[in-house]
Amino acid sequence: MSFQWCKFGSVAAGESGVAKHLVRGIKSSGANRLGVWLVTLMLLAASPGCVRRRMTVRTSPPGATVSIDNQLIGTSPAATSFVYYGTREIRVEKDGFRTETIRRKIKPPWYQWPVAEFFSETLWPGELRDERIIDVQLVPQSIPSSEEVLQRADALRIQNSAATP
Repeated sequence: MSFQWCKFGSVAAGESGVAKHLVRGIKSSGANRLGVWLVTLMLLAASPGCVRRRMTVRTSPPGATVSIDNQLIGTSPAATSFVYYGTREIRVEKDGFRTETIRRKIKPPWYQWPVAEFFSETLWPGELRDERIIDVQLVPQSIPSSEEVLQRADALRIQNSAATP
């Protein structure tokens, strides 16, 4: 890089005890182009990208208690952020309805694949959002009659006595 002296009026900086000021001269040399690329890469590294991952569980009817991987999230519609992709166990409970346990595989988007992930997490200057919505339809709980319960109990007794010698 080359440097030039700044001139203030008719007195050049550096003459007569005036403070020295350096201004970088901009020339179209190969070294300057390399410098511009390095500065650009440093700016990209200084403003890293970010991937925001969010999972929302909605139920019909709303108001059910939602747990993901045995961690209480809240009352539906409930949302939480997550870091890792993979299989999640979602448990939804509400009085008067059957408890639903769902195992859902959450696959990563293309920008979270190896190699591409490096660029999206560190070099991409903006923010990427990965929002997953899981809808759960709750089924009303059916209460079996006393007669049905007694029939199942008798069937289990017979099955158990046949299995033991």
